[in-house]
Amino acid sequence: MIAKIRLIRESNSFMKYFMNTSWLFGEQVLRMFVGLFVGIWVARYLGPEQFGILNYAQSFVGLFAAISTLGLDSIVVRELVKNSSNQNELIGTAFWLKLIGGGVVLIVLAIALTFTSNDGITKMLVFIVAGATVFQSFNVIDFYFQAKVLSKYVVYANIISLALSTTLKIIFICFEAPLVAFAWTVVFDNVVLASGFIYFFYLHEKNSFYNWKFNKQRAKELLSESYPLIISFFTISISLKIDQVILKEMLNAKALGIYVASLRIIELFYFIPVFLSQSFFPSIVLSETKDIYQLKIKALSSFLVYTALLLILFLLISKDFLITKLFGEAYAYSKQILLFHSFAIIFVFFASLRKKLLLAEGKTKFIMYYSSTTALITILSSYTFINVYGLVGAPIAYLFTWATTVLIVPIFFGRFNSEVVLFINSFNINNLGRLYFNLLR
Repeated sequence: MIAKIRLIRESNSFMKYFMNTSWLFGEQVLRMFVGLFVGIWVARYLGPEQFGILNYAQSFVGLFAAISTLGLDSIVVRELVKNSSNQNELIGTAFWLKLIGGGVVLIVLAIALTFTSNDGITKMLVFIVAGATVFQSFNVIDFYFQAKVLSKYVVYANIISLALSTTLKIIFICFEAPLVAFAWTVVFDNVVLASGFIYFFYLHEKNSFYNWKFNKQRAKELLSESYPLIISFFTISISLKIDQVILKEMLNAKALGIYVASLRIIELFYFIPVFLSQSFFPSIVLSETKDIYQLKIKALSSFLVYTALLLILFLLISKDFLITKLFGEAYAYSKQILLFHSFAIIFVFFASLRKKLLLAEGKTKFIMYYSSTTALITILSSYTFINVYGLVGAPIAYLFTWATTVLIVPIFFGRFNSEVVLFINSFNINNLGRLYFNLLR
């Protein structure tokens, strides 16, 4: 056994993928923590109202992010892996499609903003933030490095971008810059990232984006395959952002700023189920029998549920410190918001695992079903609870949405036994004792 483990570790293929994953994970953790603490500093400086306006602009643009991405990411990576001989044509076609998508986003935003009650300043901030989508077209270089398993270059570009944009935000705070300056940091971040991608692409490939070619037939092929993903990504964007847009429209920007302060803390932990599911995914997929597969799922599900329970306990105990000491007294009401957000963690963790299991079982259609119903429930519950309870209604709607998505929605899709029962059984502490034997051996 030891000899086999040593052989795996010494395998060039294993080390290549291991190092690639390590680079990506390290960069994500760094970005997450730096983003949180700099975000807290920005929140304290701007205050709840201006912080709410800035986040509203980002959320409003985020609603239509799927239009600019066009669901091309995984498709382009796959095609680059399969056929690298026409990479300039493939990358060039994807680039121009995403660039056109960014232009469409600006047009859609202009139309959508006419149905809002925003003032001129807020609308200007929305368009400034939306300008970043144009530069996100250069993310096609990221696809190239993913296909070549060379994500360290993507990490280099991201770290440079993170360092420079973070420095710029700190300078703006020190020199008491106006709100609009922080909207421009979103564009600056994407410009630096695009420049980094171009530089490392040329450094590694000795190739220039001037050599990229657009192929109309290839564009049709890509779009014909990606349109279901566009729909799925769009509904996911709505699920994640629409509550913030509704909150600002129904109440005010200050209420949104207070709400987002709590959300920033909660979202810090959402990488945990993603990372654990990805780590144990090969072990689950390679299960020898269906019984072993079920045992592994139960073990991982219980581990995630009890991890979520510990996090809930931690947040309930430390919510006063996390809000008052970090964000400041101006955000004191966020403690009430954090209370409801905390209990949603357990449902978010399970939903993340469910998505991975549906991929493993080849039942991707249910992912689209769930994302669509979650978006609909988010809209209806946000409007209802905010209308009845005011600001505290927003986190209640958040908790209600995720609880309903996990406990009720699967019943309508005939997945009560495979999902709802699994969630309930996850509280069986005996499953934790089987974690090593079922997942780690």
